[in-house]
Amino acid sequence: MATRTGEAAALQVGPAGELRHRLEAQRAAFMRETPDYRRRIDALNALRDGLRAREEELTRAVSADYGGRSREETLLLELFPLYDAIRHAKRHLKGWMAPRPVGSTWYLLPSRAYVVHQPLGVVGVIGAWNYQLLLTLGPLVDALAAGNHVMLKPSEITPRSADLIAEIIADRFAADYVTAVTGGPEVASAFSSLPFDHLIFTGSTRVAFHVMRATSEHLTPVTLELGGKSPAIIHRDFPLATAARRIMAGKLYNAGQTCVAPDYVLLPEGLADEFERLARDAVAELYPKLVDNPDYTRIVSHPHYQRLAAAAREAAEGGARVVAINPAGEACTADNKVFPPTLVFDPPSEAAVMCEEIFGPILPVVTYRALDDAVAYVNARPNPLALYYFDTSAARIDEVVRRTTSGGVLVNDVVVHLGQSNLPFGGVGPSGIGYYHGIHGFQRFSHKKAVMIQSRWTATSLFHPPYTARGRRLIAHLLRLVAG
Repeated sequence: MATRTGEAAALQVGPAGELRHRLEAQRAAFMRETPDYRRRIDALNALRDGLRAREEELTRAVSADYGGRSREETLLLELFPLYDAIRHAKRHLKGWMAPRPVGSTWYLLPSRAYVVHQPLGVVGVIGAWNYQLLLTLGPLVDALAAGNHVMLKPSEITPRSADLIAEIIADRFAADYVTAVTGGPEVASAFSSLPFDHLIFTGSTRVAFHVMRATSEHLTPVTLELGGKSPAIIHRDFPLATAARRIMAGKLYNAGQTCVAPDYVLLPEGLADEFERLARDAVAELYPKLVDNPDYTRIVSHPHYQRLAAAAREAAEGGARVVAINPAGEACTADNKVFPPTLVFDPPSEAAVMCEEIFGPILPVVTYRALDDAVAYVNARPNPLALYYFDTSAARIDEVVRRTTSGGVLVNDVVVHLGQSNLPFGGVGPSGIGYYHGIHGFQRFSHKKAVMIQSRWTATSLFHPPYTARGRRLIAHLLRLVAG
């Protein structure tokens, strides 16, 4: 597809006016020529090819942003799902774009009706630092498939990957089609204040409040992908070794800096010591070393490290048993940004590890007596983004799904449900507004336009005034039909 590389140069934006100019240019281009099927496919291919061409640079940039993150983790957790999302969209796009006939209401027969998915216009995307590639470019895939023009704002917390995203976008797209802007919080604030046709934000609940205030000025529709405290409930009948290994593996992806990482475990009473032993075994198998191990991700910044250390310290001072798992006995410090996997048994309910999203390799473990108690514990807290339940009983699984509210549920594993392209991904209440992925993302970034085609002959002409005795009898008959 044609590009205008110079015109789309990576943008370090200061004044809000420059951002507004970019938005207006995109809106004008969209109105001139709304992307059709062919252009959407070309755009998805351009994004895929741009990522493939600079794959190694991307993994190095992400690693540099953290001060250490494995190439394989970036390939597996960010680029692989991006490529799969592109592949999935291309495979299904023609069907998604087709008009969807709906049945006509009986008293409007013989009219016909259908729904057309129409692009919204210009979509804004504010990405998140913890999975910069996936959480900035994943929404882009869905927005492009839906036929929109897009403006991206990667997170400044991981600046090397943000800059590289901007370069790739500039290389592959005209600025009035897709553009990426970089900069600090002042740029993000100005970006969220633009009158987009839709804005998707991924990040913290604290920042989401500011985004909602900014978008309300223009009544901009929003999708907020937040997080919260995702619980993992283990039933006594489930093999504890399997649950412990899967939970620790998912928790330690990206050193726990994952929005859907299990944030605490609800464990049957009497199993705490066994869970600790099994968790230690799992960590030793997954990460025999921590500091001298490129597979174990560093904490993204010193302030984040200090926050985690303070949270663990507070829990210990409050009476919790805090267990750091360090298989090789290495020095894990704020200087090397290696935070060891840490279990916190029975923390105080008011402790930070139980009130705030942890976003690190700290895992509180709370014991419960009966399953009803575990469900009540979850329901007494804000709705999580994900809920994980380990059990072999179909009846109990159905009960937990029915009685709890969360963005999604994964049974007998953690985290990997994000790879289900046919499932919507998003939160509920405090964990987010709206959802995307696959057809759900296509629909999220589309307007469902209702279309009805009236026939040459229609019974509705009988409803026109003047209302004669015959017309009044007809209205009374219709009311009896529908009201009983």
